[in-house]
Amino acid sequence: MRMLNRKLRRDVLGLAGPLAAVALVAASGIALFVTLRSMRGFLAQSQADYYRDYRFADVFVLMKRAPASAARAVARIPGVRVAEPRLVFEAVLDVPGLAEPAVGRFVSIPASGEPLLNVPHVRVGRMPAPGAEREVLISEAFAQANRLGPGDSLSAVLNGRWERVHVVGVAISPEYIYELQGGELFPDNRLFGVIWTPRALLAAATGLESGCNAMALQLEPGAPERDVIEAVDRVLAPYGTLGAYGRAEHVSHKFISDEIEQNRVGAVVMPAILLGVTAFLLNVVLSRLVATQRAQVALLKAFGFTNNEIGLHYLLLALVPVAAGALVGVPVGFRLSQATAALYARFYRFPVSTIRPDWGVALAACGIAAAAALAGAAIAVRAAVRLPPAEGMRPPAPARFEAGVLDRLRVQRLLAPSARIVVRNTARRPLRAVAAVTGIALAFAMLVVSRYAFSAIDRIEEVQFQHVQREDISVTFREAAPRAALNALRRLPGVLDVEPMRVVPVALRHGAVERRTAIFALPATGDLRRIVDQDLRTHRVPANGLLLTTKLADVLGVRPGDSLTVDLREGTRRTVRVPVAAVADEALGANAYADLEYAARITGERQAISGALLAVDPRRESELYLTLKQQPALVGIGIRSAALRGFQRTIAESFQVMIFISVIFSVIIAFGVVYNGARVALSERARELASLRVLGFTKREVTTMVFGEQVLLTLLGMAFGVAAGYALCAVASAAGNTELFRIPLVVPVTSYAYAAAVIAGAFLASALAMRQRIRELDIVECLKTGE
Repeated sequence: MRMLNRKLRRDVLGLAGPLAAVALVAASGIALFVTLRSMRGFLAQSQADYYRDYRFADVFVLMKRAPASAARAVARIPGVRVAEPRLVFEAVLDVPGLAEPAVGRFVSIPASGEPLLNVPHVRVGRMPAPGAEREVLISEAFAQANRLGPGDSLSAVLNGRWERVHVVGVAISPEYIYELQGGELFPDNRLFGVIWTPRALLAAATGLESGCNAMALQLEPGAPERDVIEAVDRVLAPYGTLGAYGRAEHVSHKFISDEIEQNRVGAVVMPAILLGVTAFLLNVVLSRLVATQRAQVALLKAFGFTNNEIGLHYLLLALVPVAAGALVGVPVGFRLSQATAALYARFYRFPVSTIRPDWGVALAACGIAAAAALAGAAIAVRAAVRLPPAEGMRPPAPARFEAGVLDRLRVQRLLAPSARIVVRNTARRPLRAVAAVTGIALAFAMLVVSRYAFSAIDRIEEVQFQHVQREDISVTFREAAPRAALNALRRLPGVLDVEPMRVVPVALRHGAVERRTAIFALPATGDLRRIVDQDLRTHRVPANGLLLTTKLADVLGVRPGDSLTVDLREGTRRTVRVPVAAVADEALGANAYADLEYAARITGERQAISGALLAVDPRRESELYLTLKQQPALVGIGIRSAALRGFQRTIAESFQVMIFISVIFSVIIAFGVVYNGARVALSERARELASLRVLGFTKREVTTMVFGEQVLLTLLGMAFGVAAGYALCAVASAAGNTELFRIPLVVPVTSYAYAAAVIAGAFLASALAMRQRIRELDIVECLKTGE
């Protein structure tokens, strides 16, 4: 075996360039697998631990107002372990140093101290002292965005008057891992925060000294959630319940769960492509090596080496670049996972945000990479093992060539001699050409996907913030108001236009499927909020019936012409049947829209509105902000520019890290495939090229022949890569299709141009690396034979 070990070292040194390219691709696949699987495991485990340790509730319910006896009745429902009544109240805030009005969600803390469920984890400071009504905890994201901490104060409109509260601690909660204001899809931590407050202060503000307007429930293990929710709704029906719901419909939980699922899909698809290319490259390199070492293999067998020993030798050679790739890829993967965890910590708040190296994931990555390498080497190893010694001592039989399609069509006559050689050499090795084209097509496809993500983000931003949300500010009233309230809004400083809106909480049912949502009612002639699909088509609210987003229609299993049962969760609280008039493929949310007048008819409240959309003179925004802070009737204020900042910070920034990683790995694939193809072509055709030099061909012509074949394969790979790239984008779009968020399938020409430019750059880099080898070709040595 010592002889084989020496041969292994010589082979590794002789193939240093191709094996280094394979090692880079393998390192990329291992690093990407380690990064994505580590992040998925970290998020899933952090979520599970956080929920368990801080007692995240299983069921949530909001209502108008309920007495203490209602909470006791809910606690007696079979399957309910803990029923904690509480007060939840939103109010406009005046934050020091912040011009815009912010909104705070006040959540009560029981007088006894720590809540039973959804326990806040204090990061800085302490819990409010017993009896200290105006001491509060504020959420960490809100505190950091506004540079607040213990010792600072906030003012809020509570019970129609300004109340000043004092911050004594900064906290996080499993209920608000991802903090969103009601009705929003993207967080703006400057303008929205959670405030945990002693119950006494909120009781005075809501007039609920002993009652509650919200509950959190913990269920017994194995309790049927659906049955418990139905029982809770029946018990709380007299108290204006908006409908109980489980974790699956909790917004913060849905965001983090969707992120975990997307990491799971990404951890399979992207590394599979990289490791598949690794197997392909090793097959090319080792197949050529075995072909050139026929005589050596035969001599080894003649000297007594067994087939198993020779096969193991070549398998070990295949594992060398994988081992080198693992030495680089594992630490790079751990480092990338730490960087990604730090990025996620800006959006998802866990008690522990430090990710530790997961050596189980690293071993799995190395094992999968080794399996891919062995699979790629299998054909070459089989050829070496099956080679009889006597046959190996002879030169290989000359290949049988015959006229191809181009020869029969007489197309070859139109080509120069060097071009004929390129075309014939490519056509006479179809399997190798197909493998090379496939590798380049995969690299091209990954590059297209990396740019597609940017295009998809830009399209969502364009549609949502230029075409859908055309208002500058939206305001929500604490209680449904008459339309005469619009006149007061028109008189506010800087307001140019006002349009009413109505948001009606409902449960939509079709067959056995039910979804809690809201009907967003708009005026038929309104222009400040539009319904625009992903193809930029504008839809008007129907005069009769509902317009559903495509995602909501799919969930409910309906299409235009079908009917839905609508349970109204406010006002008359009646149940009505409404037709589905149309669907629109919006990118965000699972929404239902109606005409304002139609909504008034089905609710039985002709003049009620929930809020308004405002167009504002930007020169008077500051003046308007000061006025809005003084309006006790307002419970919510949305600012389009703030929503845009939240989108860019949350979605765009989180995407960009993974996009950058994908680009780097795609470039490595492109270089590895092109470079190895050129090296193998040179080693295979060295004797042929030397003969051409003797026959009078110049170095430039010989170089053109070598790279001409690579140019042809690269162009074919890019052509197939266009289709492969679009298909991979479609897979990415489908993987990102959730109820909250859809990634539009928008692949502009610039994505293909970018991929083509990178592939061309990889080709030029490999050409520069190979040009000197061709120029220094030893003609005499290449023309020697072993006969």
